[in-house]
Amino acid sequence: MSAVHPWRSGVTPSGRCRPCVRTVKGGPMSAGLLDTFRVLSSFDPPRGALRGAPWEEYVDWAIMQGLAPLAAYNLEYRLGAGNAPEWARDKLLSIYQGSVNDNVMKLVNFKRIVGALEGRKLVLMGAASFADSLYPHVGFRPVPELQILMKRLDVDGFSGFLSHHEFAPEPDTENSGATKVVSDGRTVILLYSDVLGPQRREQTAGILERAKPMRVYGPSLYRPELEDAVLLVALEHARHGYAVPWLSFIDLRELVTGAKWMGGVYSRPLDVPVLLARAAEWRLERALYTSLSIVARLFPDAAADATAALPPLRRATRELLERTVVGPVCTPGRTSALKGMERVRRLLTGQ
Repeated sequence: MSAVHPWRSGVTPSGRCRPCVRTVKGGPMSAGLLDTFRVLSSFDPPRGALRGAPWEEYVDWAIMQGLAPLAAYNLEYRLGAGNAPEWARDKLLSIYQGSVNDNVMKLVNFKRIVGALEGRKLVLMGAASFADSLYPHVGFRPVPELQILMKRLDVDGFSGFLSHHEFAPEPDTENSGATKVVSDGRTVILLYSDVLGPQRREQTAGILERAKPMRVYGPSLYRPELEDAVLLVALEHARHGYAVPWLSFIDLRELVTGAKWMGGVYSRPLDVPVLLARAAEWRLERALYTSLSIVARLFPDAAADATAALPPLRRATRELLERTVVGPVCTPGRTSALKGMERVRRLLTGQ
């Protein structure tokens, strides 16, 4: 469910995971690419020097994966620059500053447009919903586009409303599944109605019914309930054959662990029985298993919460998913696509 963006250019990490970072008392941390990712994607990075970090490899990869803003903040303000070379710090900081400015421009303009809109129920999904509910600073989470779920009958009316603010229809170049895509040349907005497909309109109606008010954007804006948000992230992963930016796995990490840094709408434990029942109803058990398994591997501190919510799949299915998707996705740095991606996508979305 995403539009074209510089760090969504088909990068699909592949390979096996390496051990997690280890801190040596009184000494520096040895850091490979995965270790560097774990340290710089933490909201509470461990103190210590990232001596030996592969900066030449990490910086460009992190920018492609949407990780640069959070990494830059951690380096400059939490880790005393972490022994990073000046060129790496400058490059990451420039992305951080650009992300802050871009997010503010998009979100403030969107608020100005929809703030007075009444009598609608529009559910803001994905990056725009997560930037202020999962991340300690809105600039940490780039917002490449806005994703909005609504009733099918509201799509034309809302797109018409947006047309008065210079938004015009655009083609769905990423086959996102959106009912309509509009843009004003700066901000892309994807309008969804049958986000779960035409066969599950009743389940989609449930997402709308359970959505929580997002009053900062006015009386018509909402965001998905926690369990729905988790499943919608897993759905996005599956639809893209896991060719998604690693930033999305941080989104899921924070949803699964209860957004402990925020004290907001997602700051509560998952209702696992509800999550699993909904996953079965949406036919997303395989996608949920895969996405949670990736989070468990990438973030050891989140592994207990992620594994506690794994759907009870057959052993053969679990082994297949671990071998063909989870293992390949878990190592950073590869740029080749998963083999048989279309088959994987159909398998994980229940098609």
